[in-house]
Amino acid sequence: MTTTNAVRLRRPAPQVLAGSREAVDPALRAAAGTLPGSMRRIVGYHLGWNDEHGRPTAGAAGAGGKAIRPALVLLAAEAAGGCAESALPAAVAVELVHNFSLLHDDVMDGDLTRRHRPTAWSVFGRNPAILAGDALLTLAFDVLAGSGHPAAGPAARMLGAAVQDLVDGQSADMVFENRTDVGLPECMRMARLKTGALFGCACATGAAFGGGGPDTVERLRGFGERLGLVFQLVDDLLGIWGDPDATGKPAFSDLHNRKKSLPVVAALASGSPAGRELAELYHRAQPLSAVDVVRAADLVDAAGGRTWVRATTGEMLADALRQLPDTAAGGPAGCAVAELAALARLIASRDR
Repeated sequence: MTTTNAVRLRRPAPQVLAGSREAVDPALRAAAGTLPGSMRRIVGYHLGWNDEHGRPTAGAAGAGGKAIRPALVLLAAEAAGGCAESALPAAVAVELVHNFSLLHDDVMDGDLTRRHRPTAWSVFGRNPAILAGDALLTLAFDVLAGSGHPAAGPAARMLGAAVQDLVDGQSADMVFENRTDVGLPECMRMARLKTGALFGCACATGAAFGGGGPDTVERLRGFGERLGLVFQLVDDLLGIWGDPDATGKPAFSDLHNRKKSLPVVAALASGSPAGRELAELYHRAQPLSAVDVVRAADLVDAAGGRTWVRATTGEMLADALRQLPDTAAGGPAGCAVAELAALARLIASRDR
């Protein structure tokens, strides 16, 4: 990841993600190293740095995640006219919050696999994993406060607001599991809160650390919020039809949990025979068998859930790209904006 405003070549999106991980990882490790020992072990395991005994691991590709949110922070700083290096504390803070949410989500959903390994709670227990998530959330704000950057205070308020939205969205997601009348508008709102808020915060804090003015910060926030919805739409497809070797989760994982994901809700709201059969299957008392979840996936598809999500993903991607600030092509800021657009297109195409 570039650290100055010198002219640089535009990078393909996979290289942007790799560069972001390379830039952020040392600072992320340094921050995690300040945690109490009991928390370091769990966090290190969750992030793929060590095994359950605390021994360093060779680290499979992607063990620590895709680093999408840190990449957005660093690119937004450059798009706002600053340099990526100045925004490293914000990138670390956003990644810490993201992993706080993952630790808690896995406990709440009862998921046994993440990033091709047993989830932290299934290894260390539910309560220790919850505490590790709490530790990461606290550490995120400590990283911002300790940065000494003039934008640290506003960024902390942005991050706090994003966490509140994230929690609200996660609460709605859990409530939906016990309801039979979830509509698409409220499901879209849940996705905007649960995922879009932190994506928007990543771009806004990056822009603030890059010295961007209010208009630039808000435009990049708008881009991030819409991109977060794109991410969730595609993630919901992968939660049903994703390749376990790529997702790190079992096949049909969302259907096993009877999640009211966007393709499922679109199918249930279709009014079609397939949608009605899906409702009968999804809302019955007994657990879904392996045969049931395969049938449920076929019904979601037949009722138009996959088609609706892909069409909506295209609309949201176009809307996100319209939010990007106008910058001179060829300069560092213009290069960063082009890379943000390329990253957005990569995120939208993950299920292809």
